[in-house]
Amino acid sequence: MMTLYHCFAARSFRPLWMLEEMGLPYDLKMLPFPPRVFAKEYLGINPLGTIPFLIDGETRMTESSGICHYLGTRHGPTPLTVGVEEAAYGAFLNWMYFSDATLTFPQTLVLRYGQLEPEERRNPQVVGDYAKWFLGRLRAVEAATGQSETLCAGRFTAADIVVGYALRLAENIGLAKDFGPNVAAYWERLQQREGYQRAVAAETLASEQQNVPRRA
Repeated sequence: MMTLYHCFAARSFRPLWMLEEMGLPYDLKMLPFPPRVFAKEYLGINPLGTIPFLIDGETRMTESSGICHYLGTRHGPTPLTVGVEEAAYGAFLNWMYFSDATLTFPQTLVLRYGQLEPEERRNPQVVGDYAKWFLGRLRAVEAATGQSETLCAGRFTAADIVVGYALRLAENIGLAKDFGPNVAAYWERLQQREGYQRAVAAETLASEQQNVPRRA
């Protein structure tokens, strides 16, 4: 059985959601956030101290969008991935990379310098600048979801999972109020998916059972 190390509402939610959508068995290990500070023993498992961390046999992975792609191709077939023979393959890969490198990155700075740093180290200018960066890049999602209910291939895919997590993070750090109408409607649709709801329930139950406090 695969093991996924996860912090509540963190980017490791991407592979958790993917696992639930695919109906794959897994063991969920909850950690306090950030684990490199509050669970130093975890560094013996993942020297980076980051989450997610997926163990699947001999495979070890740390990148949330990459894990989703891996799960879909290694443990498929599944309509959640887009094959190389499909016209939307390039668009699918672009959204997969865009989700973390372009959307989640600026949000981590908003979170760090708006909430996580000690009061004296917080920086409103960093928060404001990177919030604007995120919302500017979100225009691509606003445009795409104005044309279709999903991002690519005419169906729900892992691209929607990885971008959907960025929208969840935006809501948690107070940026959802600035979503455009298409993104807001898209985010509402994603939250209605049974796979999403199962993933939220799974992290909530695991947090309670393992006595790990929530971060968001």
